[in-house]
Amino acid sequence: MKKILSRTAAISLACFANSAMAQMPPDRWPAAPAASNVTIYGLADSGIEYLTNTNAAGKSLVRMPTLAGSFPSNIGFRGSEALGNGLRAVYNLEMGYSVDGGQLQNGGRLFGRSAWVGLQGDFGTLMLGRMINMTYIANLRSNVLGPSIHSYPNLDGYLPNARSDNTVGYLGKFANVTVGATYSTGRDATTVVAGPGSTACGGELAADKQACRQVTAMLGYDTPKYGMAVSYDVLNGGPNAGFGLNRSDYDDRRIGVNGYVMVDKLRIGGGVIERDTDALLDTATRLMQIGASYPVAANVVVDAQVAKLDVKNSGNDSSIAVVRATYSFSRRTATYVSLGRMKNEGTAAISVSAGGTVGPGLSQTAMMVGLRHSF
Repeated sequence: MKKILSRTAAISLACFANSAMAQMPPDRWPAAPAASNVTIYGLADSGIEYLTNTNAAGKSLVRMPTLAGSFPSNIGFRGSEALGNGLRAVYNLEMGYSVDGGQLQNGGRLFGRSAWVGLQGDFGTLMLGRMINMTYIANLRSNVLGPSIHSYPNLDGYLPNARSDNTVGYLGKFANVTVGATYSTGRDATTVVAGPGSTACGGELAADKQACRQVTAMLGYDTPKYGMAVSYDVLNGGPNAGFGLNRSDYDDRRIGVNGYVMVDKLRIGGGVIERDTDALLDTATRLMQIGASYPVAANVVVDAQVAKLDVKNSGNDSSIAVVRATYSFSRRTATYVSLGRMKNEGTAAISVSAGGTVGPGLSQTAMMVGLRHSF
């Protein structure tokens, strides 16, 4: 599985520069290409899922989900041009799509996963456009399951969708140290109906220059045996924005600490994210997770993860446990089985399956058998 994830990561963003590259440790990020080039890449992943307690009546469901058990299906274009003196022009355009129905994901945008252009050199990479932000990159360091359909980001739907529109971004790696930051003048104008990855907060308003601004930052240290990162993310609200952030003096803040360690072939990752939302209703949560990945054979990898969302001053907590086994037919093609269990307390109603539903206060079990191919 580790080899498969590494390949998936390498093909999904260019030069620093793609969202999936964050799935591997920074010491394994691919070097910049030696010549001007254009690459078309992608991933198709789909399967069949069984879910219990999908509503208050406790009904079960068999479905082909829109999302997948390893990494979201995507098609992208990346490239670079040598400009001389070690400077390169780089770009990435990437769309997400659903295999079950062929629809565009990420709010129906053509290049909703990535759409940016930049410059790269010894100083790092500077980018302009829509891109993953530092919260996404930092958290995938320790997430052994990646942004799969059953994984701890289901406890905070923003995490696998941590992308920002209208953004100036920077990422630089210097020996074992990685630094990065993004600044958005308007995070995301997509309607809230598109899910936690959107906020209906386009910003860029002359009458309210603070509306929908977002800042993210990351500092990481990595070696072949261990690594860690700290991240910061703050989003200002704006008029008519969703999730209670309908004023620009409201904000949603996340501070994360995460890391990984290698014990021979065993990879262990974990982290904590503290979140404070100052909005119509102030809330505070702590999300804790730990997971492990181990290649039990040359072409078989088993991943496991447990996590808990602690909603402070409330009994509406949720916990998730997931086990996934992957069999690789080749470097490009694999099949997998994923089993997840979500425990909801109080009136919490978080599904174990990304994009799924569950009855309030009910626990839920999910199993998915899937197939993926990268190109």
